[in-house]
Amino acid sequence: MPEKLLLHACCAPCGIVVMDELRRQFDLSILFFNPNIYPEAEYLKRKKEVVRLATEWHIPMLDHDFLPETWEHATKGFENEPEGGARCGICFRHRLFYTAEIAKKNNFDIFASTLTSGRNKVAERINAIGEAGAARFGVNFLAENWKKNGRQERSRAMITERGIYRQDYCGCKYSLQKKRA
Repeated sequence: MPEKLLLHACCAPCGIVVMDELRRQFDLSILFFNPNIYPEAEYLKRKKEVVRLATEWHIPMLDHDFLPETWEHATKGFENEPEGGARCGICFRHRLFYTAEIAKKNNFDIFASTLTSGRNKVAERINAIGEAGAARFGVNFLAENWKKNGRQERSRAMITERGIYRQDYCGCKYSLQKKRA
C-alpha cells in the first residue's frame, strides 16, 4: 500500500505536474490552504482550478476556509518587505507548518508542497521550512525542486492544453500592489 501524502497546492499552474507525478506514487490528497491570496475573487479563481484538477484525477481534497486574517497577523510588520524577502519566508512557514499539522492530525505519512514550482521561488529556502515543519509536527516532508527535470516545460504544455487560468502575480496584496506600480 502506498504511503499517504498530503500535498499543499498553492495554485494549479504550480501544481499540475506535481499532482500528476505524485498521484502515481502515493495515496495522494491535496490541501488548498492559501490565506495569503488577495483579493478573495483571485483566491476563488485559483482554488477553482485546483479543484478542477483534483476532480479530474480523482484526488481527495481537504479544503480550508479562506482565512486572510491569519496571514495578515503572521506577516504584520513585514508589509514593506520586497518580493522574496522576509515576508515571503513567513508566508511559506505559515502555510507549510499548517500543512504539517494537518498531515499529522490526519495520519498522513508525508507532506509536500507545490511552492517550489514557482519560477521565483527558491527551493532550498522552502524545503528548509518544510523540514522544520516536519520536525516540529513529527511527520515526514518530501523536499523537492519541482522546477527541475523538465517539469516546467511539461507544466506549461499541460496548462495550455487544459486552458488553466494562470495568474500574473504571486498572490498577496503586496505582490499585487508591486505589479500595479
